[in-house]
Amino acid sequence: MKTRRLGGQGLTVSAQGLGCMGMADAYGPSDEAESLATIDRALEMGVTLLDTADMYGPFTSEELVGRAIAGRREKVVVATKFGFVRSSDRAFHGIRGDADYVRQACEASLRRLGTDYIDLYYVHRADRRVPIEETVGAMDELKAEGKVRFLGLSEVAPDTLRRAHATSPISALQSEWSLWSRDIEDAVVPTARELGIGIVPYSPLGRGFLTGAITREEDMAPNDFRRLQPRFQGENFQRNLDLVAHVRQLAAAKGVTPAQLALAWLYAQGDDVVPIPGTRHRRYLEDNIAAMDIVLDASDLARIEEVAPSGVAAGERYPDMRFVKGDTPPLH
Repeated sequence: MKTRRLGGQGLTVSAQGLGCMGMADAYGPSDEAESLATIDRALEMGVTLLDTADMYGPFTSEELVGRAIAGRREKVVVATKFGFVRSSDRAFHGIRGDADYVRQACEASLRRLGTDYIDLYYVHRADRRVPIEETVGAMDELKAEGKVRFLGLSEVAPDTLRRAHATSPISALQSEWSLWSRDIEDAVVPTARELGIGIVPYSPLGRGFLTGAITREEDMAPNDFRRLQPRFQGENFQRNLDLVAHVRQLAAAKGVTPAQLALAWLYAQGDDVVPIPGTRHRRYLEDNIAAMDIVLDASDLARIEEVAPSGVAAGERYPDMRFVKGDTPPLH
C-alpha cells in the first residue's frame, strides 16, 4: 500500500482511506457483518485511514469502527468529525462549535470508538455563530492533552482555513471533490496547498453515481438519502447519466472500471490528495484500491477534461447549498 502525508505535522496515511458513513447511515439498510468484514479486508490490504463522524447513524458508525479496531488500535489512523448536533431519534439540532461542545463531542467520540485518542479530528462544518479561532483553539487544547493528534476541517472557505491554520496547524481539509464536484479547485485547493494542508476528498465517486451502478431511481433503496439530492432527480438525473456514459467509454478504452478511472483522476491531481471512497462491500473496496496502480498520461487527462470539465454536473450538491456554509445539516 502506498502512503501519503497529510499536512506538515507528521501525519502519514495510506494513499486511499475508507469512508465509513454508509456502513451506518444514508444508503439504505446497513449490514454490520459485511461492514466489519470490509474494514478487516481494508486493514489486511494496507488501508490505515478509517473515516467516520459522530453524526453518522447517528453514533453507530463510530461504534462500529470502535468494534472493528479493538485489539489493533495502533495499526489504524482513526479520523472522526464533530459539529452537527444529532439525537438518537435521527433528528438534527443545529451546528455547534463552541469550546464547551468541542470537548463534550470529543469525549463522547472517544467512548464510542473505545480509544483514548483520535488521530485526526475534524470540524465537520464550521459554526458561523462562533469564531473559528474558538473552535480550533479548543481542539488545540485537546491535542495538548493527547486526546487528539492532528486537526482537520471539512467544507470551509479559504479565509476560514487560513484563520484556523493560524490558530493551530491544520493537517487535512476534507471536502467533496470528484469528476462531478470540482468547485474547490478554484480557491480552496490552492489555499490548502499554500498552507501545506493535505486534501481528503469525500464522495470521490460522486456518491456512487460515477461507478455506473445507478441508472434509475429504483437502484436506490427507498430510504437512500440520494433520492433527495438534486443531482439524482428529474432532468438532472438524465443529464448526469450522460456524463457517466462518457466516463464509462473512457474507462473501457483504458481497460478499467468507471470507478477506477474516477479515482485515478483524483490521484493524478497531486501527492497531497487522499480520497476516502466509502463502501461496505469487500468487492468494491478491492476494486477501489486497484485504482492506485492506474497511471493516467497527459492524453488520458485531456480526454477526461473534455468530458468532465469543472461544472459539468447538473444540479447542486445538496438541496440547500447553505449546507457547505454551516447553516443546515447535510448527510456527509
